[in-house]
Amino acid sequence: MKLPRRQFLHLVAGAAALPAVPRVAWAQAYPARPVRIIVSIVASVDELLVQLVGQWLSERLGQPFTIDNQPGAGARIGAEAIVNASPDGHTLVLIIAANLIQAIHYQKLGFIRDLAPVAGISRNPFVMVVNPSVPAKTIPELIAYANANPGKLSIASSGIGSILHLSGELFISLTKISMVHAPYRGMPPAIADLLAGQVQAMFLPIPNSLQHIKDGKLRAVAVSSATRSSLLPDVPAIGEFVRGYETSGLQGLCAPKNTPTEIIEKLNREINLMVADPNFRGRLAEFGNTVLSGSPADFGKLMMDDSEKWASIIRAANIKPG
Repeated sequence: MKLPRRQFLHLVAGAAALPAVPRVAWAQAYPARPVRIIVSIVASVDELLVQLVGQWLSERLGQPFTIDNQPGAGARIGAEAIVNASPDGHTLVLIIAANLIQAIHYQKLGFIRDLAPVAGISRNPFVMVVNPSVPAKTIPELIAYANANPGKLSIASSGIGSILHLSGELFISLTKISMVHAPYRGMPPAIADLLAGQVQAMFLPIPNSLQHIKDGKLRAVAVSSATRSSLLPDVPAIGEFVRGYETSGLQGLCAPKNTPTEIIEKLNREINLMVADPNFRGRLAEFGNTVLSGSPADFGKLMMDDSEKWASIIRAANIKPG
């Protein structure tokens, strides 16, 4: 299941030479036509993010950057579509954590090793919430309650092997508590049963739970990121109580392998300018996201590190694809 580090390291090496076309001139002329950004999971925050990215790049580079939604098969369809695209920078893909997880479950697909990292864009934390019927307001209280009631707490997820499932499995592993996993087909039915008390706990993206928390229908126990979220400043991070705990989503752009280095660097520069823009930062902060910046190699290493984390959780819990 583990993706070898060398698979990622070779992605950020130099691109193949382009015969008969000077590389610098090729990059200067880029983009020569509209660029499509493939999105493999249609989620409100990710879609907004791509719209913001597309608008920024369109204004800066003089060609439309359009969204091409290709959802399905747990993010595999959209990610696979990038593999057969021409490596000329005119087809990009939004990479999220689900793509990395799917690459672990379905290694024969190989789409991660066929991509060239362009730039990281943002991270998003999750919040661990419980139904108010659970008499625990803090992580220590939740651990104590679970230990006193082994097997009586159920933790929902949006599906087997999803990032929300893996966030819960890491928590269970590090705390050594007993919780019953209740997988659902997507977040809406899981949230509905959580609100009704049919399940007791769940990890959720903060935007999907914030109103329920404010209304008192769900109780926020802790956030999954290494630091507290600006959307829930009074809610501690799990890592404040459980050493080594951290999970978060990831968003960034990749291109097909062998896309010229000069084009990747041009896109990377523009995206780094975008994430430094106060207006862009403010829009992402509305959803609890924090921006990323750095080189293509930095994003490649981030993908590699996240993949290794998810793979270790999957192995430890013996999770098979749903």
